[in-house]
Parts: sequence; C-alpha cells; structure tokens
Amino acid sequence: MVQGLTCSCGAVAAADAWACANRDADGADHVLQLPMPDWSVDTSSRQPFIRYRRMLRSWTEADDDEWFTDRVGQLDKAVAAVDGRGFEVTPCSRALVDNRSVTVKDETDNVSGSHKARHTFGLMLHLLVRERRFDAGAERPPLAIASCGNAAVAAAVVAAAECWPITVYVPVDAEPAAVARLRELNATLEFCPRVDGEQGDPSYHRFREAVRAGAVPFGCQGPDNGYTIDGGRTLGYELAEQALDIDRVYVQVGGGALAASVAQGLAIGGSCAALMAVQAEGCAPLARAWERTAELGGLREARRQRGAVMWPWTPTPFSSATGILDDETYDWAAVTEAMAATGGHPVVVPEPMMAEACEAGRAATGINVSPTGSAGLAGLLYDDPPAEANAAVLFTGARR
Repeated sequence: MVQGLTCSCGAVAAADAWACANRDADGADHVLQLPMPDWSVDTSSRQPFIRYRRMLRSWTEADDDEWFTDRVGQLDKAVAAVDGRGFEVTPCSRALVDNRSVTVKDETDNVSGSHKARHTFGLMLHLLVRERRFDAGAERPPLAIASCGNAAVAAAVVAAAECWPITVYVPVDAEPAAVARLRELNATLEFCPRVDGEQGDPSYHRFREAVRAGAVPFGCQGPDNGYTIDGGRTLGYELAEQALDIDRVYVQVGGGALAASVAQGLAIGGSCAALMAVQAEGCAPLARAWERTAELGGLREARRQRGAVMWPWTPTPFSSATGILDDETYDWAAVTEAMAATGGHPVVVPEPMMAEACEAGRAATGINVSPTGSAGLAGLLYDDPPAEANAAVLFTGARR
C-alpha cells in the first residue's frame, strides 16, 4: 500500500489527499513533498510521460506498468483529438540573442501552447490511478482551477480529453483569447472581480472555496495539490538530457510550480545548474520573500512564519508578462530552497525589458513566444551574467 506524501511540516497526508490536512490550521507553510526518484529513462519513447514514467509518482502509485503505459497512451490520444497534438519531447537548441549564446527550450508548440499542460496531464494521471484504486464506479468530483490564461486552457484541454467537468475561476480582465478557447472546451467559467477589503487574487479565493466544497484542485499551485510538480518535472528531465552542461537556468515565476519542477527535474538528472527565478517589477513577491527569509535566519524558520515572508502583492500586479502576475508565489519555499541549494538568486526585471526581450527572442529564434513565455530570457538579459556563462531559458508559452 502506497503511503501518502509527507508535508513540509512533517505530517503524513492520507493516501488519497491532495494537500496537507494542517494547511489552514496555522500560519505555517504546508506543501506535500514528492520523493526524489532515481534517474530512469525509457529511451524507446518520445512521449515524456512514458519516457520518464518510472520517475513519476503516479506510476509508483499505479503499481502496474502495463496498465499505466496503456492509460498514458489513451489519454494522450484523447488530448490530441481535443487540441490537435499530443505530448512529445520538446526541442532545445542554442540561439544568439543580443550577442549572447543561450540554450532555449521551446514549449510554445506543446499541448495547449504552453508548458502548463505538463502539470495538468500529470494530475489527470493521478486522478485516473486513484479512480482505479479507490473510486471505481463512483461519481467523478468536479475539477477546479484559478487562472488568467495558459494554465486554465491547459487544464480545460486535459479535462475535455477525459470528459471530466471543470470550473475555471478567472479575473474579469482575463485574456480574451483564453476565454474564447475555454468556452470552446466547454469549461464552466466563473468571473471573479476584486473585492474591497480582500487582499490577493479573487479568482484564487473563489477557487479555494470550491476546493473546500469538494472540488479537486486541478491547477499549478503546490500547496493546493502537491502532485502538480510530478508532471512539471518532465521538463527538467528533458532539459537534463538535452543540455546537462548548462550552469544556470532562468525560469519565470508566477505561482512558482514551474521553477520548482524544473529545478527538481534537473537535480534528479544530475545537473548542477543554478536556478535564477525571474519576476516582473510590477509583481515580485518571491524576491521580497527571499530577503525576508534571510532576515529570519533561513528557510526552516520562514516556513514556520509564512505570513512574515509571503503575502499578496500590492498594488494590483502589472506587467506585459500577464501569466506571472500571481499575487503570491504559492511555491515560494520550494523555489527559495532550490535557489539556495544551487547558488541561484531572484531576478526582478524592469517592465521595458520584458517587451524588449520578447521581441529580441522572437527575432533571434523565429519562435512565436509571448511576453510571459520569454520572461526568463528577460531575466537573463537583465541579470547579465559573465560572457562565459552557459545559460538556459524556457520559452513557455505562445503568443495567442
């Protein structure tokens, strides 16, 4: 019998829990921690959830390789029927951007046009495994996500592939193209205006209310669903195979699950690349938490006093990189830990650089990347590491 994950607070969760039972009991940080598996690659497959399946927690919990491999294939075909493409290892190449050689991992042609489907496909595999183990024949609970763009579309694509109902909580100014696609995917939309006297993202607050009422958290925030890191790690696994010689990786940070996933995947793959976490000057709660963590004497104490290091950004977040404007960096502790362990640091980018980097990246690579998707490149150009640095960035989303 597979035991539930251990939380950052030390408590062991129930085998069917998505989050720690103590999450709302105190002011401490609570995130379920995925084990760090041994490196194991099935080189016969280019489908990442089959290629790296032995490093997925969902594969461990399934305890049936044949069933798991077949189910991944079935779900992948269903995703392709909905989105026009399934999952494949995504390309990684060198480019010259502003006279700097950089490794670019391109996720813009991935399922739903961004990296976010890595997380949601991984979560759906967990749901299917648990349905088989615990709830065969039971009514499926609704899925819920809070997002303003790519994560919502990624969740809705995967949910539609499995015919699983999903409600998406979005801000009133959500991207029109994303809203249109969500309607095509038959997702239920809940528009969430900001409320006077309520701090933080109203979409996230309404999402939390839905989860407390019984919905499955089907998004990219580790504290709400620690298993969201599982699928995200496949990006780090790929990068470790494709560019093991990099010495630093610049990753854009909104909620933080991408950076946490990539850092863990690289570490499992044997990479020593430093994690540089990139945020916009119009919303940089992670950089603030990094400083407060040092003032408190380290991450252990900071986890005990989450409210002293991480709280909603004010005034209202702003940047052309709209996909990283999370009011809070929900996975701040995992990203902080990875930066400290690898010798990395936060990078806060002035707003003009976001647009400049996007145009420079598009011109140098021909990739239809969005300002959000190229924010890691903006961090690299603004940070300006030594010329001999061997840096990597992820282009995580296409311009719609």
